Amino acid sequence: MKSRKSARTLTRLWAATAAAAAGLFHAGLALALEWNIRPAGSKIAEDIHNLHEYVMILCTVIFVGVFSVMFYSVYAHRKSKGHKAAQFHENTTVEVLWTVIPLVILVIIALPATKTVIAQKDTSNPDLTIKVTGYQWKWGYDYLKGEGEGIGFISTLDNEHREISNNGAKGVQLDNYLLKVDNPLVVPVNKKIRVITTANDVIHAFAVPAFGVKQDAIPGFVRDTWFRAEKTGDFYGQCQELCGKEHAYMPIHVKVVSAEDYSKWVTEQQKAMAAKMDDPNKVWTLEDIVKRGEKVYAANCAACHQPNGKGAGPIKALDGSAVVLDGDKAKQIKVLLNGQNNGAMPAWKQLSDTDIAAVISYTKNNWSNKTGQLVQPAEIKASR
Repeated sequence: MKSRKSARTLTRLWAATAAAAAGLFHAGLALALEWNIRPAGSKIAEDIHNLHEYVMILCTVIFVGVFSVMFYSVYAHRKSKGHKAAQFHENTTVEVLWTVIPLVILVIIALPATKTVIAQKDTSNPDLTIKVTGYQWKWGYDYLKGEGEGIGFISTLDNEHREISNNGAKGVQLDNYLLKVDNPLVVPVNKKIRVITTANDVIHAFAVPAFGVKQDAIPGFVRDTWFRAEKTGDFYGQCQELCGKEHAYMPIHVKVVSAEDYSKWVTEQQKAMAAKMDDPNKVWTLEDIVKRGEKVYAANCAACHQPNGKGAGPIKALDGSAVVLDGDKAKQIKVLLNGQNNGAMPAWKQLSDTDIAAVISYTKNNWSNKTGQLVQPAEIKASR
């Protein structure tokens, strides 16, 4: 009878040991997978990675140490060998040890973690300050201070990638799938970039893992973070706050270039902006403004309303829309400037008077909409 009990005890012990070994294997596998993260592109990101590995190693050592002692104790002091459980309580030494040891562990984790967090929050003395505004569903970049001051643009998912996604993305082999944008954020290498975040509609989050950057963009609030890219190249991120139906199509592309190339880019952007400075009092022909409106529509409206103007799901169609066909142009102008349906249709005040007039004229004269109506930039200016 005693031998049977011993056999059952050993069986249970080996089962427990096997389960623990499996758990240790999975923990080690998870540890290896956790280490397989994006290469750091900044000192802060490298510090975060090193802190992550340090804590994971420490946790693994604690896990192995605790369970090794436990399994040894269970095996070496089992009942079948005649051992009996000790009866004791209120052991001061044990209570001191299980209080002091975890406290020491927390301190050796807290010291490097606090140093890294403080460094993350230090946005003083930047070389360049950029305001990042989240929109449903794109990013606006405005260079506020430093070289390039005054430059501003909207960054939107490349329309070709959106079409690939709409068609099921079958056989797609693109490294930057759903990350390519029309206007990347360009910054110089080895310069401290302060990023000020806010939002126009709902909460978004500006995040670039390679730089160790993640900062919420909240309507009505201004928050900031920073990074210093240590190498040139293309770095990607995405909005990391669920912000609506197009949340998955709101990528971030940061293009890091040399100081010389950045200066050239600034010069090109300033020339392009000067060329785009439209006189809101200019009188356009229907043909010319519709051509411009087609480009504005493709960059800003096609993602939701579709290139064919038919809309999708809750997104209303523009082809045959009563508001678009209405002879009172002020109705559609009001929608573009103020939005509607509690933000489902966002406001587009960030576009120029000419771009808004162009896209309205385009929708009024495209697909089956042949109204012949033309909206001039001066009408938009007067309605703001």
